[in-house]
Amino acid sequence: MLARRAIRERIWSRLRDVAIPDSRFHMRFSEFIPDFVGSDAALRRILDDARFIDVRHVFVTPDNSLAGLRQQLIESGTSLVVSTHGMARGFFWIEPGSVPRGEARFAAWLDGLEHFGKPLSLESLVALGGLDAIVTGASAVATSGVRFGRGHGFLDLEWLLFRELGLVEDTTPIWTLVHDVQVVEEELFPGERDVVLDVIATPTRTLEINRQTPRPARIDWQRLMQTEIDAMPPLRELQRVLGLA
Repeated sequence: MLARRAIRERIWSRLRDVAIPDSRFHMRFSEFIPDFVGSDAALRRILDDARFIDVRHVFVTPDNSLAGLRQQLIESGTSLVVSTHGMARGFFWIEPGSVPRGEARFAAWLDGLEHFGKPLSLESLVALGGLDAIVTGASAVATSGVRFGRGHGFLDLEWLLFRELGLVEDTTPIWTLVHDVQVVEEELFPGERDVVLDVIATPTRTLEINRQTPRPARIDWQRLMQTEIDAMPPLRELQRVLGLA
């Protein structure tokens, strides 16, 4: 854990030279994952990937670096599920064709998402069907596919939630979009709770991950404090559905 924290802080120091400040969090990278200079080139690498061209139902995290991707997906009529910041307000769905022409850029940000999107209960999330792909931002990512977020583990919990609901399989592809300075070259091995990625897209290269280990499939409720669960409505709802509350 200490080694990962040191790597994350080292990357954050490099990221300051290329990051685009957030309107609320400025450069406090422990609070958000920033957009960066050249993200449009990394975005193009994902959109041009043959595995991504035919996706119809996608989950994209709310990171600033993925606003351009969310805009492109909205404009192309792709079914888009996005989590709110910290999962504090659950998930929203942008239904294909629901955003008026010229409003996709606004809809791609969290304020616009809540304006144009539909809040999802777990039942309505399941009714939309399985996800074709997941795209996430990252604070840092190793060439082994081990991803570092802001240190709160939200993607890991979102993945586990989707697995519990039958919306993803171990083979569901996961991309991340980062700047080259966010790529960790030293060899890192995934832990049992790590959601290992399949593809890393940067402004200059696409890194394919030869993933050997399966991703986690079940939530270990014993590891979660009830205060954490209560702060994330989808987890609280699943806990009730499973009869654990």
